Amino acid sequence: MKLEKITTKTKRRYEDSCGTAHALDLVGERWALLVMRELMLGPRRFSDLRANLPGVSANVLTQRLESLEGSGVLRRRKLPPPASVQVYELTEWGLEAEPIILSLGRWGARSPLQDDSLPISAMSAILSMRAMFDPARTEEKLDMTLAFHFDQDAYTVNVREGRLTAERGEADEVDVEIRGSPSDVLGVVYGLSSLEEAERAGMLTVTGDRAGFLRFASAFELPPKACA
Repeated sequence: MKLEKITTKTKRRYEDSCGTAHALDLVGERWALLVMRELMLGPRRFSDLRANLPGVSANVLTQRLESLEGSGVLRRRKLPPPASVQVYELTEWGLEAEPIILSLGRWGARSPLQDDSLPISAMSAILSMRAMFDPARTEEKLDMTLAFHFDQDAYTVNVREGRLTAERGEADEVDVEIRGSPSDVLGVVYGLSSLEEAERAGMLTVTGDRAGFLRFASAFELPPKACA
């Protein structure tokens, strides 16, 4: 793949040789990191990205995709038949940014200015759980597979040996299935509302190992807000 050299003709630069400054040259434009976030668990179509980033225009999204592709962060490819559609996916180097995005999410969650009433994507919900998972908070060792269904998106979460991994799609066998909006699921996981309240309100449906899901939820806690 031929990489596009970043120049002042294509975008603004910091003119600083620091690695942090160069990273911002690559992904510092608005929406760039969120595009990367949405690609963390595999390829997505342009329409998928638009749907999960409702605040971005088609033109701006196209510009960000072209810029990230030119920098070697992502690539385009066409899926084989019968799909035969073009998708975008992170390169191996692009995927190395996951710990950075998770750490940035943990740091941002401590902001007293964060507005929790704003919408959150399914991918954001899964990465939030990846970022905040703390197996030391549970009274017993977790060993389970969970299926999360967010409207049209399905994700499989595995907890093994104190690690939480996630992938897009459904597994053949799971211990528990959770259906609801990303914000409602996170509300229960982070203890902002109880599972019983969410179920009574019709916001959440849990099928299978209900007690296991509650043990899973006990492994999460939002960080304290920073002093203003």
